[in-house]
Amino acid sequence: MKLRRSIFLAVLLIFVTTFAITYCNHRVDEEEPVETLNPTEDTSAFVNLTDVVPDAILEIRYFSTYNFVGERIRGYEEPTALITREAADSLQAVSQEVMKLGYRLKVFDAYRPQMAVDHFVEWVGRENDTKMKPYFYPDLEKNVLIPQVYIADKSGHTRGSTIDLTLFDMNTEKEVDMGGTFDWFGPESHPDFCGNPETGEYTGEKVKSSRTITPEQFANRMILRKAMTNHGFQPEPTEWWHFRLKNEPFPDTYFTFPVKRLPAK
Repeated sequence: MKLRRSIFLAVLLIFVTTFAITYCNHRVDEEEPVETLNPTEDTSAFVNLTDVVPDAILEIRYFSTYNFVGERIRGYEEPTALITREAADSLQAVSQEVMKLGYRLKVFDAYRPQMAVDHFVEWVGRENDTKMKPYFYPDLEKNVLIPQVYIADKSGHTRGSTIDLTLFDMNTEKEVDMGGTFDWFGPESHPDFCGNPETGEYTGEKVKSSRTITPEQFANRMILRKAMTNHGFQPEPTEWWHFRLKNEPFPDTYFTFPVKRLPAK
């Protein structure tokens, strides 16, 4: 009798364990799907941004040496901005909105090829290459840039519907003062630095920083944020200049073609 009971309990334990493992795996698959990456060089869904938004000002930082690496980034063959047609159409609406307020859009980066992202990761491995540290990451050591996710091996820009931009004041003929530069690595770049971006309220609250921004600088960030969200863009929680089209057409595709002006369509 004891032997039969032991066998029965052992079989029951195996059954319960198998069921639990199967169920847990099923739940993980449902809640955390594995990302599908489809690299391609197909440019057919892309446009030259200025063909759709001719009022946009381009300052493509990764074509120049004025960026956190300090050299032209691989894959930027011309100082132009490429983006999916869907994102370009939404940006046209953004441009029309801010122009009524006396601004133009100034673009630092749009589509970014995977080879450029790889260049960033390779640069992090060059321990002694810190020439741009005083300008972009003075408070951080270079070896924390990947662990703290300032640099990653994949970027939403490579999917073609993400853009980095600011506002240009047509009256002063200068960039609007946002209280910090594009690609500054630190909490000062967060949209919630010194304020609540959901309400637009300036609080002066700063986290892990000896710096601050003024109420006017925070308000300027909110002008850009409101215009972008009004037309279907999702803000990035750590970069006031970074926005992704919510309904991006290629959420699982990473493009690999270089940045250079596309033939007229």
